[in-house]
Amino acid sequence: MSTLNPDLDAPKALKVSFEGEVLHVLLEGGRQIVVPTALFPRLRFATKAERRAYRLIGGGSGIHWPALDEDISVKGLLAKKGSAESSHSLIQWLLKRKQASKKEKSSVQGIQILPPKRRAAPVGKSKLKQAV
Repeated sequence: MSTLNPDLDAPKALKVSFEGEVLHVLLEGGRQIVVPTALFPRLRFATKAERRAYRLIGGGSGIHWPALDEDISVKGLLAKKGSAESSHSLIQWLLKRKQASKKEKSSVQGIQILPPKRRAAPVGKSKLKQAV
């Protein structure tokens, strides 16, 4: 008698991409999972750079976004499960992001970057060139 292990038989993720507000996960065997980012609020509020900075974990059984502290399993995607994060937790995460954003902006306010000053040729050298 043979048995199947659903975890071993689940397809593995190969690549992740985004098109607008849609998450695409390419699976081994050529299949693709397409879901709206609205199912995963941290992805929805993420920047393009944060979305691109993912790692495949568990040999492709999951996807991790370090900057977002977000983990999504292929098994969960196939079962059409969205984020189970509470609204309270999400609001706290959004507030931390907002505070961090304000700190970054305030740390660079008041700094001026000026173009380099043009140096005039030394007086002695320009007279020498004219005399020769």
